[in-house]
Amino acid sequence: MATVTIYTRQFCGFCDAAKRLLDQKGIDYDEIDATYDPIRKREMIERSNGGRTFPQIFVGSVHVGGCDELHALERDGKLDPLVAEARQ
Repeated sequence: MATVTIYTRQFCGFCDAAKRLLDQKGIDYDEIDATYDPIRKREMIERSNGGRTFPQIFVGSVHVGGCDELHALERDGKLDPLVAEARQ
């Protein structure tokens, strides 16, 4: 099981940008496409404490937020340590 989970929807540029960053860094992730799945969307909203926009990203049990927050973690040098900690 991957350390990162990302809830996505089709035709979402922010979802694509977040996945591209994870791919570039070689970070495996489980993608949950909630485009046409109301159960998965409800799961995402509950798990993210109300987050309704896509993507919603989790590293282990930590809710990162969306694409902007993921990129901010990378810019601040905090993404790699967070992923490493979640793998332990």
